[in-house]
Amino acid sequence: MKQNGFWGLLFNAFFLAFILAPLVVVMLVAFTDKGFISMPFDGASLRWFRAIVENGDIAAAFWLSVRLAFAAATIGVVLAVPAALAIARYRFPGRAALMSFFLSPMMIPAVVLGIAFLRFLSLLHLSGSFWALTATHVIVVLPYALRLALSSAVGLDRDAERAALSCGASRFTAFRRVVLPMIRTGVAGGWVLSFIQSFDELTMTIFVATPGTTTLPVAMYNQIAQTIDPLVASVSAVMIVGTVVLMVLLDRMVGLDRILIGEAR
Repeated sequence: MKQNGFWGLLFNAFFLAFILAPLVVVMLVAFTDKGFISMPFDGASLRWFRAIVENGDIAAAFWLSVRLAFAAATIGVVLAVPAALAIARYRFPGRAALMSFFLSPMMIPAVVLGIAFLRFLSLLHLSGSFWALTATHVIVVLPYALRLALSSAVGLDRDAERAALSCGASRFTAFRRVVLPMIRTGVAGGWVLSFIQSFDELTMTIFVATPGTTTLPVAMYNQIAQTIDPLVASVSAVMIVGTVVLMVLLDRMVGLDRILIGEAR
């Protein structure tokens, strides 16, 4: 295998530094002892990390985002799996149009989706409901769950499923014991990506969120709009560290290649 030369390694180093520099700056700013965003600063302090614990709105928004992302990712996967199996296994009129319809939220600007959801929920008098917000997130994350589930379902050998059916298993049992384990990497990867997308969604959510359903990204946006203190930087630093730890644990226990790509380890 041909290895990178000096210039290739130098380019990779600069590219990596370009990607990591904003994250490093955010984490450094989080340790400032000043009451405003300042870089460089005179002394390090945990002042703004303690402020996270003391700020009940940020903590409430975080747990709301976790519950919302979990619900949206789970419902999205439940809807995506049968759709992926139907599209992968059968050829029927309108198959391409149905596929485009499921993937269309990826092609529509988030601002347009937000305005449309706001108008729709207002007409139904559902604004401010957690489950109404969950439904909007399901629509946004469904394409991600569908794409990865479909990647595992395409070309799936059905002989094992037919063998289970011929031995007397019901269709649900054959799906649960045979088909689902065969596509579990795509399903798991779709769930993870859907959770991340829902948790991080801001542009669409800001239109449909209310004071009672404020997610963490919306709360951080409001914090930036109203104040100039480094609280958002400290929250971001905690999220960066938490994400890195989660990715390392997933890689150790399961393998990111199996979750996100579907490769055997």
